[in-house]
Amino acid sequence: MSERWDGVVIGGGAAGLSAALVLGRARKRTLVVDAGAQSNRAAHGIGGLLGFDGVPPAQLYARGREELARYPTVEVRDGEVADVTAHEGGFTIGMSGGVVERARRVLLATGMQYQAAAVPGLETFWGRSVFHCPFCHGWEVRDQPLAVLAAGERGVHMATLLRGWSADVVLLTNGPAGLADADRDRLAAAGIPVDERAIVRVSGADGEVEAVEFADGTSLARRGLLVAGTLHQRSGLARSLGVRFAEPGPVSAEAISVDAFWRTSVPGVYAAGDVCAQMPQVAAAIAAGSGAAVAMVGSLMEEDR
Repeated sequence: MSERWDGVVIGGGAAGLSAALVLGRARKRTLVVDAGAQSNRAAHGIGGLLGFDGVPPAQLYARGREELARYPTVEVRDGEVADVTAHEGGFTIGMSGGVVERARRVLLATGMQYQAAAVPGLETFWGRSVFHCPFCHGWEVRDQPLAVLAAGERGVHMATLLRGWSADVVLLTNGPAGLADADRDRLAAAGIPVDERAIVRVSGADGEVEAVEFADGTSLARRGLLVAGTLHQRSGLARSLGVRFAEPGPVSAEAISVDAFWRTSVPGVYAAGDVCAQMPQVAAAIAAGSGAAVAMVGSLMEEDR
């Protein structure tokens, strides 16, 4: 068991690396443990991140690690955290390989998993022409025939939002739409047809969507598909620590509840990034990681005084 770290950051994505940078510059002994399973690694590029617009996520993470290497108090380690135990004076962190570390503070930046409709083919094109956020990917499919795979009020919201990137948008509900007359009127006014047929697969070539195929044997030519998905915790650490979760929202079903200083309900445990967001974005994750680290530094300094 090593000497105690000031902070252990669990997760080496945008939020975790951002937090580690602030902690390193504040001269705090920091360990980053990265399982390397960031949900956006499949994306062609990061859309809308100032200075990194269109840059593949892997390049952003590599650049972040290079910057952290300049700070002698920061170590980035590939691996997984198996368990975290809170006790008086801090935390014990058990790695999957059996190594045990001690920390004064813990930051959960483990990211989330996207769960979408179980339609064959979606995973093949995920992060390119099948996407969950028009602000991240809409520009790349602008002015092309697009579709939204969703139902109910969320489907209406997503379809009318995507209308800003293309005049040709179809709402696919993959079964009964569950729409009120007012919703159908809203879609009709926006020029968005509703197709309630059952979908059997999404097909394409060279990594790009070409068509949505239906159970009746017909297909609809599309070049992009916005899919309603829900975010779920990738790691079980938050639940094992007993942190409080926010009420499920339309996007995140398991967001960790944090206060204005990114503190969870468990003293000494912070959370940043998609794990506590209802609107996941790389830019927001970077900001949250930075803010959480500032709060951690303040807490450590207060404790030392």
